[in-house]
Amino acid sequence: MPEKQRRSNFINLHYMKKICIIGGGNLGQAIAEGLISSNFIEANDITITRRNIEALEILKTKGVQVLSDNAAAVQGAAWIILAVKPFQVAAILKEIGPVLDPAQQALISVVTGVSLEDLAVMTGNEFTLFRAMPNTAIAIKESITCLSTHSDSKPHKDFVQQLFDQLGKSIFIEEQLMDAATVLGACGTAYAMRYIRANIQGGIEIGFDAQTAALIAAQTVKGAAELLLTRHTHPEQEIDKVTTPKGCTIAGLNEMEHQGFSSSLIKGIATSYNKIKKDM
Repeated sequence: MPEKQRRSNFINLHYMKKICIIGGGNLGQAIAEGLISSNFIEANDITITRRNIEALEILKTKGVQVLSDNAAAVQGAAWIILAVKPFQVAAILKEIGPVLDPAQQALISVVTGVSLEDLAVMTGNEFTLFRAMPNTAIAIKESITCLSTHSDSKPHKDFVQQLFDQLGKSIFIEEQLMDAATVLGACGTAYAMRYIRANIQGGIEIGFDAQTAALIAAQTVKGAAELLLTRHTHPEQEIDKVTTPKGCTIAGLNEMEHQGFSSSLIKGIATSYNKIKKDM
């Protein structure tokens, strides 16, 4: 089938929203739960697979189709989300390959470290392919998900972005930045948690009990993030609003900088990134 005709057929089909998630682990389940609770898709239009289907009983009670047979699961689905371990990808694509139809189906991979080129080779360079890099906050629909694709189809790209926007926020980036996105968006969760933990420890030192300090620290970070996301301001603009001359905020900030606060964070990000590149 000519490429133009193949693409045209799938653009029409993408509105059907039938989705198959291969891999019913924590990530696969979080995607399914988020899409259902946001009313983006009906539960009975989602199929999810796992060897131990008993672990998916909650999704099954909500109307999701639960199967252990990957080849059976993908039939009839317009969008197939791969949510498995990297070492499983080749075998699974070989398993489902004979029943896939590139004219009517597309693949979205949330697998770390498997490139679009890798996927294209494994699938015979016929499919519309996307990569998505969410973080653990996807479990509460607050992920930042970085997306990349070689497709130039706006309907396809719009659909995939709308899908992951149900699970937080999403953004398209060049695939060459996916490793950097892993560090900033996925490792970044751990960095933020470490900052909050230090804040809690400081709060205890100045008089709060641990539970109260944790609430204040976590909500303060959440509020600070929402200011940037809502107002689209630079962090320094918001910092200026709470740093009065000779005040306690600027005194604390200056001491943190003297101790290497910003530089240590930047070095940590660069070290994580270099570690990914070294291990490739």
